[in-house]
Amino acid sequence: MAPPSSPLVDRRLPPAVRAAVGAIEDRKGHRVQVLDLRGLTDATDYFVIASGTSDAHVRGLADGVMDAMQDAGLDTHHIEGLTHGRWVLLDFVDVVVHLFHPETRAFYQLERLWQDAPVLLADP
Repeated sequence: MAPPSSPLVDRRLPPAVRAAVGAIEDRKGHRVQVLDLRGLTDATDYFVIASGTSDAHVRGLADGVMDAMQDAGLDTHHIEGLTHGRWVLLDFVDVVVHLFHPETRAFYQLERLWQDAPVLLADP
């Protein structure tokens, strides 16, 4: 997990979200965003969205997030896209992590789809 002085790991974020963001930062993920979906959907409470620079980088980010979440006592409920690395979805029930190849992220624009969600963290 990222050190407490990390600019992205805000202490006000829930511990599971902090673990995911810290793992993404540790593995040099880009454009990290956290959306608060509470009150907008019953599917999950938070989206953590980030980009990698290549398919291998996206898979590496996913491995780091899964390790960090396991260390935090959270099991992965569902995984999609790990084989290809263009868009990896990691479902931890209350937190869903979306890791994208930049072109795939630009195409699907999850941030725009969920534009009504408060943004708790945005790393340009």
